[in-house]
Amino acid sequence: MTQNLKQNIPAIIVMIFLFGMIAFVTNLASPMGDILKHQFTISNLEGTLGVFAIFIAYAIMGYPAGRILDKHGYKKTALLAISIGFVGVGIQAFSGVAESFGIYLLGAFVAGFSMCLLNTVVNPMLNKLGGGGNKGNQLIQIGGVFSSISGTSVIILTGLLIPSIAQAQISDVFPLMFAALAIFAVAFVIISLARIPENSRGIPAGVYPEQERGTGMTAEVAKSPLAYRHFVLGAIGVFVYVGIEVGIPNVLNKWLQNPTLNVLGAVNAEAVAASVAATYWFLMLIGRFVGIAVASKVSAKAMLTFTACLGLILTLSAIFFATSSAMVSMPVFKNEAYALFGFANVPISAVFLVCLGLCTSVMWGGIFNLAVEGLGKQTEKASGIFMMMVCGGGILPLLQNGIVDMTGGMGFLTSYWVVVAGLLYLLYYALIGCKNVNVELQKV
Repeated sequence: MTQNLKQNIPAIIVMIFLFGMIAFVTNLASPMGDILKHQFTISNLEGTLGVFAIFIAYAIMGYPAGRILDKHGYKKTALLAISIGFVGVGIQAFSGVAESFGIYLLGAFVAGFSMCLLNTVVNPMLNKLGGGGNKGNQLIQIGGVFSSISGTSVIILTGLLIPSIAQAQISDVFPLMFAALAIFAVAFVIISLARIPENSRGIPAGVYPEQERGTGMTAEVAKSPLAYRHFVLGAIGVFVYVGIEVGIPNVLNKWLQNPTLNVLGAVNAEAVAASVAATYWFLMLIGRFVGIAVASKVSAKAMLTFTACLGLILTLSAIFFATSSAMVSMPVFKNEAYALFGFANVPISAVFLVCLGLCTSVMWGGIFNLAVEGLGKQTEKASGIFMMMVCGGGILPLLQNGIVDMTGGMGFLTSYWVVVAGLLYLLYYALIGCKNVNVELQKV
């Protein structure tokens, strides 16, 4: 281990924790929707507005985030993101004291700005702290694993903290919010003290070598990635993908713990439902490990085609088994006095939906690789556009919950036709839409 890497260990640890905080704060919004629904007696769609607020912030902040990073560098951008995150989570916590739905939405919106900034900075900053190359990439992969673990745990912990969904209050999850505030505060101090090599413009040396040499922009750099059809379709694919990824567990959790339907037939439905939804995120972690193992042997196109097809089979199976009484035993956190962990019977449709985590785990990488193929130096601009399209994670779940409301609060599985439509689009993109029909632009 080099001396520089040893000096960066505290900052590296903090950045990995911040990787987890992105998933922690973002995933907390889904079970919070269930709490808001019952505390304020609102519809499923209104309860999903917290998720919408976080992800719509990406659409607003995506481009400015890249400009801020370009102008001020990693360290200042990271400190700004952490500060905004502290404020956002703080507002959400205050909404529990004020018992205000509007204040919570404001906090979620502010937190969304932070998540966008953090997403923009943590990947390249970890790479830089690791010295680039294989070591830098290894740190990014570790951060991704920690992100999956964090995203899984927050769903489980929320279910364990809620005594009864019918009497749920924002204050029930104060322990999670206070933990997030503490991590943000510690992260701010450590990043402030960390030494991160950046040039006079705040950009780590070597990131934009052509700018450092003072050369002018080429015709290729001047073009927009939007000139490439396969990129535009890929950007839509990112919008659809994130909406699918977030919507699957969001509606699944609501369905399983719905007191009217009582599909679990258990007094501890909150903990069991949260565990089942968290298993989806856990399978995403497993899927990422599998994806890393086979990525060098299987093309992005083949991987996206296979996962989209498998996803369609699983989703359609869940829909058509909606009226089935078949139950499957799953390991869950039960939150019972005599057994914290054990097995519970869940509908077979829930198992099909949980297994979708294996499919969604590798879709982002496949879409990204196909969409930026042949873009050259336009890839950086393309990444900024991708960050804006992450807002799909707030819009498609909103649509799903709207369908649930339109069916009298009963059509949870009916709403998964939105997921079917999204997967069909991703299959189209993998088979046809990803073809670069603008190859002549590369010669400009």
